[in-house]
Amino acid sequence: MVTANTSAQFSETEVREEAERLLKRLMHIECDSRRSWNLESCLEIAPLTLEINQLKKETGSVVLAHSYVEPEIIYGVADFSGDSYMLSVKAKESQANRIVFSGVVFMAETAKILSPEAEVVVPDHRSGCSLADSLTGEQLREMKKLYPDAAVVCYINSTADVKSECDVCVTSSNVYKIIASLPQKQILFVPDRLMAENIRIEMKKRGIEKDIVSSDGTCIVHDQFDSNLIAEARDKFPGLKVVSHPECTRTITEKSDYVGSTGGMMQYVKGTEAPYFMMLTECGLVERIEVEAPEKRFISGCKLCPYMKMNSLEKIRDVLIQPRPDQVVELNEELRLKALSSIDRMFELAEGQTHQPSKGC
Repeated sequence: MVTANTSAQFSETEVREEAERLLKRLMHIECDSRRSWNLESCLEIAPLTLEINQLKKETGSVVLAHSYVEPEIIYGVADFSGDSYMLSVKAKESQANRIVFSGVVFMAETAKILSPEAEVVVPDHRSGCSLADSLTGEQLREMKKLYPDAAVVCYINSTADVKSECDVCVTSSNVYKIIASLPQKQILFVPDRLMAENIRIEMKKRGIEKDIVSSDGTCIVHDQFDSNLIAEARDKFPGLKVVSHPECTRTITEKSDYVGSTGGMMQYVKGTEAPYFMMLTECGLVERIEVEAPEKRFISGCKLCPYMKMNSLEKIRDVLIQPRPDQVVELNEELRLKALSSIDRMFELAEGQTHQPSKGC
């Protein structure tokens, strides 16, 4: 068993150097309503980030962090951070003994699907997702009976049980490419109703005839934005660029300058010259850009995901020391292999890779 360190086991010099390292990254964040990032606040968390990074080495662990979690996780202890697609790739490539997935549970399930030999753990087993929790495998099996000729496509924001019932999995960064490439005209897309609507719009723009049917799930962050805020912001801030996610409503995406995945939104803002940006997504992404492109200026509009914010440094430290049974992701092997098929199909269609069994198959 790994023994927890205490702050007293790190010298004052080590703690201060770590705090200064953190401050260089976090000092530009203005979106964080919880605290101001200064030397004092960085000194408070420095012993904990030092401890976590030491525990990672002792246990052969890696920390994967979604862009929506707290910035002190991303810049303090994460080995890789990004959107769900990028983290899926990193999980597939991982050789770690333990994967700590700082995000939400369905993402950790995906990591387990791709890295069955690793112990995959979550800092908080309650970190669910309104999309993933909106549909079960049994409900999808009933839907499939109604659309027997449809290609069954699931958004990565779904449970392993749902993935196991699908032909191909997609993310917001590759969904249009994959849908367009499928030979079937009818697509049963689950679980995001709003993304399904945006897929219909995009396929029509491309001149591709698809009949998209969907279940009724939505994201509790992205379905809440008010399109009236866009018009008001454009009046007050000339030259404003509005950026949104395809999980948003049609009234939002139609009025946006750019619609894309978490990674795509980051690239767009970093590569676009504009006096102001409004990002209609989770606030963690705004914080990341404030760190990595501090010259950018943002108009408030983002919202917090309560599930992503369940992750914390303290919980990551504790799960590295001794994970509880409810923090360990376990999957039935038959279900895992079925879910793996839909994810491998995603890699094949998104990246043009020939189909190869993933590790552990």
